[in-house]
Amino acid sequence: MRWQPRTLKAIDRWRRDQGGHLARAEAIRRLVEMALAAAAPAKLTSRQGAAKATELAATTIDNLIDEVASAAPSEEQKKRKRRLLKGPSEFREIRADLPKPK
Repeated sequence: MRWQPRTLKAIDRWRRDQGGHLARAEAIRRLVEMALAAAAPAKLTSRQGAAKATELAATTIDNLIDEVASAAPSEEQKKRKRRLLKGPSEFREIRADLPKPK
């Protein structure tokens, strides 16, 4: 393939940022793979799968509660757990499997 000099400079700059040990062909292959992965549509999760994931996350949170968190009042613990399970608003806004707010 033929590349514009400006594009080759950008690829070489990216290679250096990765530690500089990649051959140019390998760097191009990785960049193409990353672009294709980013362009792939998100797989939609079934309601059953989402419920199972939430259940597993809740169980893990319960298992990880330490002495500091268990010292908090029960209502505060529940609030923290809901916040963890729901996730940050920044992530909820970009999720493809959730309906967009109107």
